[in-house]
Amino acid sequence: MGDRWHVEVDRSVCIGSGLCVNAAPEGFRLDSARQSHPAESVTDAAEALLEAAESCPVEAITVRLAKTGEPVFPPEE
Repeated sequence: MGDRWHVEVDRSVCIGSGLCVNAAPEGFRLDSARQSHPAESVTDAAEALLEAAESCPVEAITVRLAKTGEPVFPPEE
């Protein structure tokens, strides 16, 4: 079994650009206020989810390994 990721969107930072939904339509949803949220908070690791996090213009998306909490994106400095 592959890695599992915990995906979060900081809704206080999200500007509702929708780039995450375009990059990973199965991974993110926009609510009626155009705020993004993950379709599931814990999910299988997927390149599209990482691309979505990387494409966020305000870096509102964080991805961590579900088991350890180790950051996947953004990477630790």
